[in-house]
Amino acid sequence: MQRSSHRVVYLDHAATTPMRPEVLRAMEPYLSLHFGNPSSIHSVGQEARKALDESREAVARVLGCRASEVVFTSGGTESDSSAIKGVAFALKPTGNHIVTSATEHHAIIHSCQQLEQFGFQTTYLPVDRYGLVDPGQVANALTERTVLVSIMYANNEIGTIEPVQEIGEVVKARAKALGRTIIFHTDAVQAAGFLDLNVNRLKVDMMSLSGHKFYGPKGTGVLFIRRGTPYTPLINGGGQERDRRSGTENIPGIVGLASALELAAAERDSHSAHCRRLRDPLIKGIQELVPRAYLNGHPTLRLPSNVSFSFQAVEGETILLGLDMAGICASSGSACSTASLEPSHVMLALGQTADLARSALRLTVGRDTTEEDVEHVLKVLPDLIARLRSMASLTAARR
Repeated sequence: MQRSSHRVVYLDHAATTPMRPEVLRAMEPYLSLHFGNPSSIHSVGQEARKALDESREAVARVLGCRASEVVFTSGGTESDSSAIKGVAFALKPTGNHIVTSATEHHAIIHSCQQLEQFGFQTTYLPVDRYGLVDPGQVANALTERTVLVSIMYANNEIGTIEPVQEIGEVVKARAKALGRTIIFHTDAVQAAGFLDLNVNRLKVDMMSLSGHKFYGPKGTGVLFIRRGTPYTPLINGGGQERDRRSGTENIPGIVGLASALELAAAERDSHSAHCRRLRDPLIKGIQELVPRAYLNGHPTLRLPSNVSFSFQAVEGETILLGLDMAGICASSGSACSTASLEPSHVMLALGQTADLARSALRLTVGRDTTEEDVEHVLKVLPDLIARLRSMASLTAARR
């Protein structure tokens, strides 16, 4: 099979987004002219320090927090891992229990699993068939040994938006009733550019972001840590980031991240509307044109960009290869685990069988996606699925 001559249709924005030209322009001076170390006291270093401070203030404005509560990291994984481990170790003298959900990103789940080797216990809450966490179950899971709750804002595979504000309220109420400190963290990596990130309205103590998910540079991230939150840093050294994340700051990346986040916040409504105009026909078209196609995630409480389906009697990997040959870039789920042949833990948590979970396809639209792109997918995908199912049936008949 030859690759299609059609232009590349990129529908994997949940994995990464292309950096905006405005963001690159903002970064360029700090890649060459203003190269100083922000910890240096001379003028060249102080130029970098000024850019660092201004970027921190820009991020704080979007989050509705103090600039001093913004910590710059290398990305979402570091922010998630640092949040989980930093709070757990800081509060270990008072408790050893963590509450999270079965559909979290592996950065959360694997961090909790590692902490279990150090005497911590984790409750992995179930979700309903749409991937929603019940705030009441969160409240019931909290005990006199609970130190941390981490529930993601929007799921990276199925796009379901969790009731984070309500969960934050029940965590605070339950913590008060128990007379103890329980920190509430949310992984908001997929939410930026689509949902409100005001940490006070969301009732969160910590929040993780990743620059390359909202048209910023890779290798950049944010961890919001509310003032007064107990926290043990994972990376020690020169005491940068108010001693919460040592290491010389990535000034070009931080400038780029701040620029991208400001643009994403300013254009949130228009960008969300654009994505919905493309997402909804794509979902409807697949449901009408492909038999035995099952929409994953909540039908309405989902990210404007996310389309996730499972297809009976077909392998997800073969779908991806067929789409790629037609010039369509997609994924089976989390970009961090696509090399694995194991079924997605998210799909299994929804109650799917292992075979159906392996058939998952995630299509995520973005700024540059067009109606023509959607039409191309709806032209290619139904025939591809039918062909793959026919081949699978012939193979089974020969056995």
